[in-house]
Amino acid sequence: MSELEVAKKRAATTYNAAADFYDHPANTFWERYGRRTVERLGLTAGQRVLDVCCGSGASAIPAAKIVGPDGSVIGVDLAQNLLELARTKAQQQGLENVQFQSGDMTRLSFEDNSFDVVVCVFGIFFVPDMESALRELKRVLRTEGRLAITTWGPRFFEPANTAFWNAVRNARPDLYKGFNPWDRICEVDDLLKLLEAAGLKELNVEAESGSQPVSSPDDWWAMIMGSGYRGTVDQLDREAREEVRKQNLEFIQNAAVRSVEANVVYATAIKAA
Repeated sequence: MSELEVAKKRAATTYNAAADFYDHPANTFWERYGRRTVERLGLTAGQRVLDVCCGSGASAIPAAKIVGPDGSVIGVDLAQNLLELARTKAQQQGLENVQFQSGDMTRLSFEDNSFDVVVCVFGIFFVPDMESALRELKRVLRTEGRLAITTWGPRFFEPANTAFWNAVRNARPDLYKGFNPWDRICEVDDLLKLLEAAGLKELNVEAESGSQPVSSPDDWWAMIMGSGYRGTVDQLDREAREEVRKQNLEFIQNAAVRSVEANVVYATAIKAA
């Protein structure tokens, strides 16, 4: 299996599992940053939008509300369980101009120049070759169309992130990793270089400092279970998993952690003629 296929399988497995906690009240960061990404784009009624790595609809649903019945939004993701959550939300809100479907951002099923806007929030870093993935997003974007990429900034979920990985290392050293995929583009200059390499123009990349409340130790565990950490947790046996959970809850309690860093980097670009 190729490196790309391994990465796709890992992402699908992780986020299908994480769907049970993905929209937990502790995990409002998905909705917040998805909505902010859309707000920064200045969408208008009637536009056609593609949301890649759409999750449970955090950016697709607000986009659908803005573009209105004369516009359309398609959300694409590898995780079927998240797509089901998104469909339920759209139905509950009476949105008929948005649809969600299984899809691979490295091989999209759409024709060239199909969309006015393409959005990818917390997703581009999952593929080994990010430049190639960006060129695929660019392909389905019309000339002068806008692309929005949002990624995590530095110090993701610190100080609790370090506590999580230390607990994993204590239980299963082979699962410990000091590097996260988004580390490759967590700084403004790194994301700028990537967008330039993909041939995009009129680049605007901005870092934003942020935080996510942690109301209780259990909230931190819900954040673990409803995010990318889930892929590691599910590889632990029952005893190791309980030990990792215990160490994390004790850290939040003893260190009196009330929030974690949730810094992001927003980028927009144009597909030039």
